[in-house]
Amino acid sequence: MFTTIVITLPAAIADEGRLITELLMRGDVDFVHIRKPGMGLQEIERTILSVPKELHSRLVLHDHFTLAERYRLHGVHLNSRNHTPPVSWRGCVSRSCHSITETAQCKDGYDYVSLSPIFDSISKKGYMAAFTYKEISEAAASGIIDRKVFALGGVTFNRLDEVRAMGFGGAMILGDAWKNL
Repeated sequence: MFTTIVITLPAAIADEGRLITELLMRGDVDFVHIRKPGMGLQEIERTILSVPKELHSRLVLHDHFTLAERYRLHGVHLNSRNHTPPVSWRGCVSRSCHSITETAQCKDGYDYVSLSPIFDSISKKGYMAAFTYKEISEAAASGIIDRKVFALGGVTFNRLDEVRAMGFGGAMILGDAWKNL
C-alpha cells in the first residue's frame, strides 16, 4: 500500500481545520502531519479541534505530543525538537531522516521514516535535492528504500507515480498541497 501524507505549513492559516478536513475527505490523502514548530500547545489544540473528531485518527503531530494521546491521534513524528515519544504512547511513531545512511540505521525502529530532500523543495527556497536518481535506485535495490521509507522534499501530487516507481512506500507533500492559498 502506498501512503500519501500532507504536511501543514509551519504558520497558521485561515480556515486551516476546514482545509485539513477537505484534504482528508478528497480521497487521495491518507494522513495530515500537523507541523507547527512555533506554535504553543493551545494553538495546536485549536487546530486539532477544528478538524472533525472522526478524522483525528488520520492526524500526526510533530510537537506537543500529549495532545496526540488526549485526542487519540494516529501518531507522533520525531524530529530535532522532539526526539522521543511519550512513555505511554502506543500509536504510530515516525521520524525524519536526511541521509540514506541515517535511513538505513533508523527505519526499523519506526512505523515509517521520511527521507528528504528527494527533489528540489517547493516550500523552502534553495533547499535542493540531496540525492541523485542513481543513489535512490541503489538504496531501493539494496532494500534501504522500501515500504517504510517515504519521500519528502519537492514531492507533488503529479509525482506520486514517480515516487512509487522509485521504491518508496509513501510520499509526504508540503508545498504542492498549499500552493493555491
